[in-house]
Amino acid sequence: MIFGPLKLLLRLIGLVLTLAVLYFAVTFVQIWMTGQQHSTNSADVIMVFGTTEDNGTPSAELTSRLNEALALYDAHRAPFVAVTGGKLPGDVYTEAGVSATYLETHGVPRSAIILGGGHDTWQNVASVANALKSRHLRTVLTVTDPFHEYRAMAISSDQGFSPSPTPTTTSPITGSGLALNYFKETMEVGAARFVGYERLSRWLHAG
Repeated sequence: MIFGPLKLLLRLIGLVLTLAVLYFAVTFVQIWMTGQQHSTNSADVIMVFGTTEDNGTPSAELTSRLNEALALYDAHRAPFVAVTGGKLPGDVYTEAGVSATYLETHGVPRSAIILGGGHDTWQNVASVANALKSRHLRTVLTVTDPFHEYRAMAISSDQGFSPSPTPTTTSPITGSGLALNYFKETMEVGAARFVGYERLSRWLHAG
């Protein structure tokens, strides 16, 4: 008699695991497909998501994002560029500040650059949201690595913007690093769909 309920429990566990695998598999496909899209839309602002800098110099990954933003700006796809990203303990420069300097050096006037901050994707968007909305800038071209594009767009949309995908095509991240980033994005997006991106950001930075 005891084996009947045990078999039912095992079947239920198997069903839950199967559904979980399917859910995250679909999430991964959505993330991957979004990273392959390159919108031809024009917008109010180009939003560059921050990543590492090296003592005032953009990392190779950040440089690839900034060069994508420069190409969009030079093509007159948007009149403003918003740069985001904070700094780690001990750092002198913020990612946003380094990005702004790079853009200015390459011909973008300071008046066209909106400076933000933030330590994750939700905070990146939140750091420039008020400045963009006060200028009535609502449509954005989201510039980041392909594996990050889906989450960047979802969070931009959650905060009241209308995003279009413009991922960098020159990301230096390949191989196992790329696979690890896709895994991380799949887990975070999958979790955020249940708890919300803002709440997940708060949990990750609690304490």
